[in-house]
Amino acid sequence: MNPQLLTFTGVAAGMVVMPGADFTVVVRNALVSRRTGIATGIGIACGLLVHTMLAVAGLAAVLVAVPALFRLVQVLGGGYLVYLGARVLLAAARQRRSAVEDAVPLHEPRTARGALPGLRQGFLTNALNPKAPVFFLSLLPQFVPPGQPAMPLTLVLSLIVVALALVWFPAVALLVDRLGAWLRRPIVARVVQSVSGAMLVALGAVLLAGTPA
Repeated sequence: MNPQLLTFTGVAAGMVVMPGADFTVVVRNALVSRRTGIATGIGIACGLLVHTMLAVAGLAAVLVAVPALFRLVQVLGGGYLVYLGARVLLAAARQRRSAVEDAVPLHEPRTARGALPGLRQGFLTNALNPKAPVFFLSLLPQFVPPGQPAMPLTLVLSLIVVALALVWFPAVALLVDRLGAWLRRPIVARVVQSVSGAMLVALGAVLLAGTPA
């Protein structure tokens, strides 16, 4: 492989595995079920594919150049993360009350199960992330040599990022599922839910405040 592509792959891998909203949603949904967690990871990769197409088409540059549009994406993304985090916190609170009052095991809400909800949550979490177009626009041009057609190489680099996400996030879901016997213990699961919900709300609040996350 071209040394430049190897360097880019290493940098992109570091960005993909960095904990954030995507990672938090995958971990939380993987606790619901392996299927839901893997679907969430695939949804995140699909969201990155949207950003890839925008970057190749040049629309990401417009988004970053027009503050009003960028702010709109921030508000939509932040609002969705706050909504998602609030739902997780409410579910954790209900489970805590149920455990205290009825001494029953922790169960996830039935509506949260299945591939489609996970796919949707993963896609929206990433597609509404305003940091993604900034990432593509700031990183990709550095790996396009002068004099070479920008579009084909940009597409290749973008697809590398999507491929990395398609490997990493389902792998995280599988790892969480493998540790599920311990992570799904009522007390541990409530702690994980509470922490992940709080993280999502915090990340959403940062976006709503207009501060880079």
